[in-house]
Amino acid sequence: MPEPFIRFQNVNKVYQTKNGSVQAVLDATFDIAQSEFVAIVGPSGCGKTTILKMLAGLIPHTSGAITIGGQRVEKPQTDVGIVFQDSILLDWRDVLSNVMLQIDIRKMDRATFQSVAMDLLEKTGLEGFERKKPYELSGGMKQRVSICRALVHDPPLLLMDEPFGALDALTREQISMDIQHLWMEKRKTALHITHSIPEAVLLADRVIVMSPRPGRIVEIMEIDLPRPRRLDKLPPRFNDYAGHIRDLFKSAGVLAMD
Repeated sequence: MPEPFIRFQNVNKVYQTKNGSVQAVLDATFDIAQSEFVAIVGPSGCGKTTILKMLAGLIPHTSGAITIGGQRVEKPQTDVGIVFQDSILLDWRDVLSNVMLQIDIRKMDRATFQSVAMDLLEKTGLEGFERKKPYELSGGMKQRVSICRALVHDPPLLLMDEPFGALDALTREQISMDIQHLWMEKRKTALHITHSIPEAVLLADRVIVMSPRPGRIVEIMEIDLPRPRRLDKLPPRFNDYAGHIRDLFKSAGVLAMD
C-alpha cells in the first residue's frame, strides 16, 4: 500500500496567551492520499484553520509529526496553493496580473504560465475580465481570481480555508461547482476547511468531523457519491451523510437537539 501523501500523527497545537495555555488541536491523526479531496468541518474555534496552517508550515505544531510526501513539515511550504476567505488581491494589479503574481514571485517563465493563467480564468468564468481591476469585480469574481492564483503554478497540494465564507448562497454554490470541475480535471490533493456540512459532503471524498475546542477528530467519513455532483441532482445518501454529521454535532452540543 503506498505511503499517504499527507500524514498527521498525534499532532497537538497549544497557543500561549497572556491568560495561559490554550489547547487548539488535540491528538489529530489522519492521512490524505495523493489526489484525494478531504474536507474538515467543525464549529468555530475548533482548530480547523490551525490544522491547515500547520500543514502549510505557516505556524509550528507543538508535538506530533506532520509529513507531506514523506518529508517532515518544519518550515513554510512553497509547493502549495492556498485560498483564504479573503481574496487578498492587489488593488494596483489587474485580474491577470494578480493571477500571475505567483509566477512573478517564484521567478518562473511568464510566457509559459500566462497561457495557463488565461485557461484558468476561462474555466472559472472570468474570460474577458483579464484587464479589470479588483474594485471592478464582485466578491465571487475576486474569489475566483484567488483560486486561479493558487493553481497557476501547478502545485500538487491545494489548501482552502473557508474560501466561500463571505459569499452569498448562490455564489457559493456556483464556485463550489467551479472548484469541483477544476479538481476533477487537475486532481490536486485538496484540503478544504468549512463550517458548512452540505458543502463538505458535496465536495469531498472524505469528511473529517471535529469537536469543539480543544479540537479533536470525532469521525472520518467516506463520502461514496458519484461525480460530478450537482446540488439539484443529489442522491438520498447525500442527506444521510449530512444528517449523520449533524447528529454528531448535536451529540457534542454544537447544534440544538430537536
